Amino acid sequence: MRNTFIALIAGTLFGAGLAVSRMIDPAKVLGFLDVAGNWDASLALVMASALVVMSIAWRIAGASRAPLFAGSFATPTRRDIDVRLLGGAAIFGVGWGLVGLCPGPAISGLALGRLEVFWFVLAMLAGMAMHRYLLRHEF
Repeated sequence: MRNTFIALIAGTLFGAGLAVSRMIDPAKVLGFLDVAGNWDASLALVMASALVVMSIAWRIAGASRAPLFAGSFATPTRRDIDVRLLGGAAIFGVGWGLVGLCPGPAISGLALGRLEVFWFVLAMLAGMAMHRYLLRHEF
């Protein structure tokens, strides 16, 4: 129960950060991605801030024996770059560039009640289900 509560607080804080930075606004994101046109560089500050926060978090994690609310740190063990990683990154990037949404901001954006965000999340869930199906059947 405690982990669920902590996850709720962390998710709420993350969603609030996405809303305040306007990362849940597809037009704002597409303006940032349009570097050859009318570029809106304001989200670069958001991304730089996230890098600073994560740099500090990694330093603290490196100096700690265990996290505050778990038995051990969940760090990735794989370091190789394979076709699945590159393909997933490409699909993510194309999707983000086409509609200006990625999973976190889209889920936060559901609170706005915009129909296009709902359709995006529905398509995202369908894609996740299809991926799970394909992995089980080893296509």
